[in-house]
Amino acid sequence: MLVMAADWLTDGGNPQRTSWQKDEHILNKDNVKNLKIVWKLQLDNEPREMHSLFPPLIVGKIAIVAGSGDNVYAIDVATAKILWKKHFEFPTPAKRGHATDPLCPAGLTATPVISNGIVYALAGNGEIHSLKVADGEDVAPPFQFGYPYGKSYALNLWNDVLFTTTAQGCAGNPNQMWSVNLKDPTHKVMTYNPRSGGLWGRTGAAIDESGVAWAPTGDGRYDPATQTYGNGLVGAKVEGNQLKLQDYFIPKNWAWLQSRDLDMQVTPAIFKYKGRELMVAGSKECRVYLLDTKAAGGDDHQTPLDRTPLICNEEVNFASAGIWGGMASWEDAKGTRWVLTPFWGPVHSDFKVPVSYGPVTHGAVVAFKVEEKNGKFKLVPAWMSRDMDQAEPPAIANGVVYAFGSGENTEQAYPDRGLDDNSPERIHDSTHAVFYALDAENGRELYSSGDQIKSFVHFGGLSVANGHVYLGTFDSILYCFGLEP
Repeated sequence: MLVMAADWLTDGGNPQRTSWQKDEHILNKDNVKNLKIVWKLQLDNEPREMHSLFPPLIVGKIAIVAGSGDNVYAIDVATAKILWKKHFEFPTPAKRGHATDPLCPAGLTATPVISNGIVYALAGNGEIHSLKVADGEDVAPPFQFGYPYGKSYALNLWNDVLFTTTAQGCAGNPNQMWSVNLKDPTHKVMTYNPRSGGLWGRTGAAIDESGVAWAPTGDGRYDPATQTYGNGLVGAKVEGNQLKLQDYFIPKNWAWLQSRDLDMQVTPAIFKYKGRELMVAGSKECRVYLLDTKAAGGDDHQTPLDRTPLICNEEVNFASAGIWGGMASWEDAKGTRWVLTPFWGPVHSDFKVPVSYGPVTHGAVVAFKVEEKNGKFKLVPAWMSRDMDQAEPPAIANGVVYAFGSGENTEQAYPDRGLDDNSPERIHDSTHAVFYALDAENGRELYSSGDQIKSFVHFGGLSVANGHVYLGTFDSILYCFGLEP
């Protein structure tokens, strides 16, 4: 009998985007070796370019899953039956990315968010829909929040203010942070534009205890005199009816990062440690930065509390190496604070970690311990997982790290045509995802799905609740892993 005690209401599990499920009491280090595919469900969602299913949201006995074909599904997690489906209909927008371009797909691209029994979903035409979890009925008329086909990222919610970010300039959409107060009857849209490349952290913005939304900025210049904040991390907060910059961090080597397309495109994770609120972020360069949310980058905005050595990307590859997606963090029973990062490609030859599990050539998850001595904070390497084919952001629950290699072909540059990327080619050359359970204290493999998953994952992710771990794949199949009933 499945006891419902935990929810997963937003991408990354919480507004801070730690991907830590604190209320999991069924799965543990002793029994995850017995994980099975409890069920898998083929949905009728149409993939758009390489996008398909987004990380499921879990509320009680219901999983809410959004798909790129402008669909939202409610699924009974005990029976795998579809309770309701909502398909968003709208006239074809005048603008969109060119066909076969994986950067600018048509359709829904943002994971929804749930609050007080309402699913807030951003349709491909830029409208916010407010749907009842119970039956999918609209509880309010939809309202315009973004550009049609504008490639928004995962929604986040803080004190009735909804946030998203946009990237790649899809369909003429500005690269910026967006917010709207759901209690405002006029639904005034508030934006902040850092004048940078895209704000394309996989799970959108992470929100700190003060309501500041933090998001990475893509390739661009750093010039505070002109309020230009490329290749960094910006924090903005709603003040009155405006979304205003509060703070920012820019790595000192931002110009080199820009020249090599190694932008900061990783959603940070925010957590408490020894009475302070800290934050970790990363980039395609393949370093992790430790920051204080009250003074990101210190007085000059460029000095982190700590910066790791290069973990990967010795070859300086902008497309298939580095840290991608998001970070994760959790605290064990002894009070040790852990930080986890995924990475793509081979581990750097100079990166040293006390515990590892063989050669890493395709990607892995690395765990750090946060330590403080005499007021100085450090990220101390603890373990590195086994090799994973393009390791994606992990989730943590009850002493277990859940991770997966996406199996995606991530190449974006070609000898014969340069940067003319092509979805059909990349889809053809992708393989399949592999899901893993690891001991959170040492990274030891406890379970692998092997070849049971048949397709790859692009910009999807894990959700954990009530003895189940969920993952959707490109072929629009939702997998539910758990123990035998």
